[in-house]
Amino acid sequence: MQVVILCGGLGTRLREETEYRPKPMVSVGNRPILWHIMKTYAAHGHKDFILCLGYKGEVIREFFLNYLAMTSDLTLRLGRMPSVEYHSTHDEEDWTVTLVDTGLKTMTGGRLARVLPHVRGENFLLTYGDGVTDSDINASIAFHQKHGGLATLTAILPENRFGHLGLDGTRVRSFQEKPQSKDEFVNGGYFVLNKRIGEYLAGEECVLEKEPLARLAAEGQLHAYEHRGFWQCMDNYREYELLNRLWDAGAAPWKIW
Repeated sequence: MQVVILCGGLGTRLREETEYRPKPMVSVGNRPILWHIMKTYAAHGHKDFILCLGYKGEVIREFFLNYLAMTSDLTLRLGRMPSVEYHSTHDEEDWTVTLVDTGLKTMTGGRLARVLPHVRGENFLLTYGDGVTDSDINASIAFHQKHGGLATLTAILPENRFGHLGLDGTRVRSFQEKPQSKDEFVNGGYFVLNKRIGEYLAGEECVLEKEPLARLAAEGQLHAYEHRGFWQCMDNYREYELLNRLWDAGAAPWKIW
């Protein structure tokens, strides 16, 4: 199944790291957090990616255009007939990465609408370029196919604030972005979507987390796959440090590959 990743935001709350690069390219260990997210999907068998570029998208383009050089040990032979010898192998040789410029100021729903022409098949996966999890992606797909609605989101119980979900069993009866409560399931940002989501997206100013998801919930088309394991976004410098401490200690729960 194809994976769409939203990579175009400004990352203003992590300005220490995003002044010169987009947030998905901020490193956890020696790799961008975007790489960690893609490795998680690939570990579940999903290796066809569509990246929605915006702010400093050229940094992401350069990383993938020069992927071998950026991730391998190598020997350069200079001179009039230069050559490169790569000494490393990696598991990403069967990945497909589509890079789409979705605009500098386009909102999340608008970015998704721009890449839908690249999506093949009835359903696809969607996430943001700044959060890692050990959630079972394939179990969420099976759940989505079973309930038959247009949208599934992964619901988590975090320590902070994201989209509040009012649940009726597994059906989401209401959706409210960023409430004050800390004691409810919230939107973890890992979605399974039917391509008909495009019918709910209108214009570059469309914010996926507002009217589209609220409308889907009101129509009984939005369901929640509950995940009680690890999930963590990188929304600020404290969270950046936390993820790097976990990785450096060899205790990163999202490393399932």
